[in-house]
Parts: sequence; C-alpha cells; structure tokens
Amino acid sequence: MDLKIKNKIALVTGSTAGIGYAIAKALAIEGVKVVINGRTNARVEHAVRNLINETSNANIRGIAADFSDKDQIEKLITALPEVDILINNVGIFEPKEFRNITDEDWLKFYEVNVLSGVRLSRAYFDKMLQKNWGRIIFISSESALQIPEEMIHYGMTKTAQIAVARGLAELTKGTKVTVNAVLPGPTWSEGAGTFVKDLAVQKGLTIEGMEKEFFKTARPTSILQRFIDPDEIASTVAYLASDLSIATNGAAVRADGGLVKSPF
Repeated sequence: MDLKIKNKIALVTGSTAGIGYAIAKALAIEGVKVVINGRTNARVEHAVRNLINETSNANIRGIAADFSDKDQIEKLITALPEVDILINNVGIFEPKEFRNITDEDWLKFYEVNVLSGVRLSRAYFDKMLQKNWGRIIFISSESALQIPEEMIHYGMTKTAQIAVARGLAELTKGTKVTVNAVLPGPTWSEGAGTFVKDLAVQKGLTIEGMEKEFFKTARPTSILQRFIDPDEIASTVAYLASDLSIATNGAAVRADGGLVKSPF
C-alpha cells in the first residue's frame, strides 16, 4: 500500500532502538526523509547507518539530543526548522514503589515523557497548520489506562500524553493536520528484554518460559499473550502518519494486544 508520504520530513524521537527505531524504519521504507534521534552521537550514527542499509533510503540523518535538557531540545529545533511528521516517542520508565518516588523523580519523568513532546509540538504545530498538512503522534502506552502500581509516575505521564494529543487535535478543525496518541502494550524492546532476562535468571527459567509466566501472572488480560514486536507497533504508527488517515484525529489508538479489558 502506498501511504502517500514520500519525501515528507519526519522526526522520530528516541529512535536508535526499539519502537522508535521500528517506526523510523517503517517511514523510511515509505520514502520519508527521516531524522533519527538519540542521546549520543555514537548511537545516532550507528542507527542511521543501519537504517540506510536496511531500507536503501539515503535520506536519513540524525540529531543527538537529551530530552531532559531543554537547551539541547532548542538546538535540535534550530537544526531542524521544518517537520511534516512528528513522532513523540522518547520516554523513560522504571519500576519503583510509590513511597520511594521522590519529587525529583516525578519532575524528571514529566520533563522527559511529556514536556519533550509539548516543546516539539509547539515548535512545529503552527507551521503544519500553515501548510495545511501535518501529523503529530504521541507514543503513549496501555499504562495510561491501566496505571501500573509498580510505576505510577510513568503511568501518569502516559495519561498526560493522551490529554495533550486530544487538546492539540481540537485546534486542527477543518485542516489536514492530525494529532493522535498510540498506546502500545508490552513490547519487546531493549528495556523489556533486560527485564525479562533478569527475571528468568532469578527464577531459573528460560526466556521463553519467563515470557509465558509474565503474561500468565502479570498481564493476564492480554489476548496476544506475548510481547509485541516493535514492527507491529510501527505499522500502526506509519498508517496514522500517512495521507490515508485523515479521518483519525484526536484518538487514543490502542495497539496493546488486547490487554486493556474494555471495548472503548
């Protein structure tokens, strides 16, 4: 299927690995001019080389920026004044008991997971409206709807992303600009892989056995009953970033493997 976005400019934050990398790859395959982002030049350059080799799309470049640092975000915006497709994917997470989550933790999570997308959207949104075409997508999580007791601060930021996306969408009435949130379920990323491997060692199980145990006990409502592949999230995001998705705006699109036990 031709998504009709060839030569559009896309910025995918947090895209040197995992879901972000898979999204960048899906867009590059469609002929999009993709800008990769990570915290270090080494990781960014490595991801750019890999993507060019995997997609045969030479229009891929990278900009390193740490989204906990406002000045680095401003430098990124200066280096990239125009974006057609903004994927607010960068995010941090950590399991932590509520009583141990400090004020500094709350502020750090809000700064990286929420304000990063707010700042970038503020930089590019009006330009999208002026051109009468643009896509902003926040990569939220099913944790926005089912706040995990082991990381309430993370869940809070994912809910906030949905709110920001819906509010921005209200400002696009009558245009060809859309703003949506995508809610992945548990996805096999670097962080998830490390988490499962560590648990497998602790419990004396294989990785496959630990995955089955995790979904049986920790995420029993999952219909998929396995970790989602990042490419499976990327295909949903690529469609929402396309010229075909104009009827989807202000939505929280679930790609959670049926984990959220609600039809709405």
